[in-house]
Amino acid sequence: QVQLVESGGGLVQAGGSLRLSCAASGRTLNDYTIAWFRQAPGKGREFVGLVSWNPGRTYYRNSVKGRFTISRDNGKKMVYLQMNSLQPEDTAVYYCAASGLTLPGNPSDYHSWGPGTQVTVSS
Repeated sequence: QVQLVESGGGLVQAGGSLRLSCAASGRTLNDYTIAWFRQAPGKGREFVGLVSWNPGRTYYRNSVKGRFTISRDNGKKMVYLQMNSLQPEDTAVYYCAASGLTLPGNPSDYHSWGPGTQVTVSS
């Protein structure tokens, strides 16, 4: 199994940027697809994006395309979520999660989750 811990959350103004990090331990990151999810108060958990390990593709929900970028550094066992042009609706707890599937399609496909990091975007 792999253990995950997120960092980099905080308070930013609308239009600002933030980079989240997901640090992995326990196994090589090469074996896993890593996804980012988020959950706002009163809302369900929603998919943000993912980066697969093979063939190494990225996918994003439509509302963040062009603003968010996911990258990975397997040597450092790190995955990053670069968030630009942040808006108040991006406010949520952000989680990274790992799956053994190349393109996992739902939360049940993810066996490891980090504890989350809070992102707050002010107006």
